Amino acid sequence: MKTLIIVTHPNINNSVANKRWVEELEKHPDLFTVHQIYQAYPDGVIDVQKEQQLIEQHDNIVLQFPVYWFNCPPLLKQWLDEVFTYGWAYGSASGHKLRGRKFAVAVSAGVKEVDCAPEGRYLHSMQEILLPFQMTAKYVEANYLPFYAFYGAEFDIVPEELERSAKGYIDYLQSF
Repeated sequence: MKTLIIVTHPNINNSVANKRWVEELEKHPDLFTVHQIYQAYPDGVIDVQKEQQLIEQHDNIVLQFPVYWFNCPPLLKQWLDEVFTYGWAYGSASGHKLRGRKFAVAVSAGVKEVDCAPEGRYLHSMQEILLPFQMTAKYVEANYLPFYAFYGAEFDIVPEELERSAKGYIDYLQSF
């Protein structure tokens, strides 16, 4: 079954890493469903039932986004709050629709990787920064997988590194 990639970038056209990742994903429509929620919901009104049905059609779910202020873009937080509902995602006999699904996060970070380390500038690793997503997966009984990251998006990106990242992203996703 295909992997659902929930792409959450408020300005994908001006993105470098996330835009390149989407271009690479779209070369494999048989493997990945790319769902860009800022394009799907420019007014911020989320069709919860449609989103839940889309998730139910996939075994694997990946949240792809740029890290903003050490968190996700606001529409992704809203999406999680509205889509992962009681009685569907958790909490009742009919819930647990995410149970056993593979769940991962793919992020771009403006900072360099060395800054996201216990001894780095921000004193915390990317794994620690992404802990709320791991805990969300645990809460809904999904299988949280290691994250995928591109660091240094605020700096002069070396085209070869971006290409390696895009190809590496596909390899990462195919390893599920």
